[in-house]
Amino acid sequence: MNKHLDFIEQARQVLTTEMQAIQVAADRIDGQFSQAIETILTMKGRLILTGMGKPGYIARKIAATLMSTGTPAYYLHPAEGSHGDLGMITPHDVVIALSNSGETPEIINILPAIHRIGAHIIALCGNTHSTLAQYSDITLDASVDKEACPLDLAPTSSTTVALALGDALAVVLMQSRQFTANDFALFHPGGALGRKLLLTVEHVMHSGEQNPLVTPENSIADALFVMTDKGFGATSVIDSAGKLIGLITDGDIRRHLAHDTQILHQPVASIMTRNPLAVHRDKLAAEAISLMENHQPKPITVLPVINDESEVVGILHITDLMKGFL
Repeated sequence: MNKHLDFIEQARQVLTTEMQAIQVAADRIDGQFSQAIETILTMKGRLILTGMGKPGYIARKIAATLMSTGTPAYYLHPAEGSHGDLGMITPHDVVIALSNSGETPEIINILPAIHRIGAHIIALCGNTHSTLAQYSDITLDASVDKEACPLDLAPTSSTTVALALGDALAVVLMQSRQFTANDFALFHPGGALGRKLLLTVEHVMHSGEQNPLVTPENSIADALFVMTDKGFGATSVIDSAGKLIGLITDGDIRRHLAHDTQILHQPVASIMTRNPLAVHRDKLAAEAISLMENHQPKPITVLPVINDESEVVGILHITDLMKGFL
């Protein structure tokens, strides 16, 4: 058999095994899960995730997901917990302990102390009759029939199910708190995603001296000079109050020059696009990109920017938006 095909089949088997394990876990979701959500929603402190070894890495990831979706959480290393770090825990906290066997020594060792502190304990484990489950107020069943590992030894299906259950907790909590895209962006200001969600048109538009403007009485030659000076290939057309009434582009001028070489002396009003598409300065930059890309009959590259009074306060070029997301 072709060894490459064998590799592909083995990989598919791993994914299938883990997919089936998640499906079984999904079918097993019950009132214990709802109770866990209610306990976390009503806690006055923070959510603490703990786990040893591979489950510890999963616990860290779940804590990170919770933090970024509106649930205050952090990771506690169980071995460090036995040497002073249990001081992080307060009676107002909830502890989620991950252990496939439910008998991990480092986890079991800290359970009595957590009980004395008074924090709630939620077990996320593969043995609902284990010591961990017995010590816990709530138990989420993360058991699997078999690991994806052919030796049935390396944590694979079990860690996948634990991670999926953690995601389920985070998403349900997120929805319960009516966590929005703006809330998400607030916690991710440094990344591309945060910029995409927070960046407004006003942040990237060209305003003041950089904003190309003409009046309908200006000649087309005047408009061409303004476009050349500002470098956007277009200029907004405004009335005496500064309100947007039209747009003229270098493409408009070229198309008319092909039929009439004397057009440069005519007023801008004779060829401008009246009532052009514009964007409010407070709109998200992502919305402006969508307006440009989905414009019919074809995409556009520039947009006048207006304020609440329809006054032109800037101009936006598609390249400015793209730079904002890099």
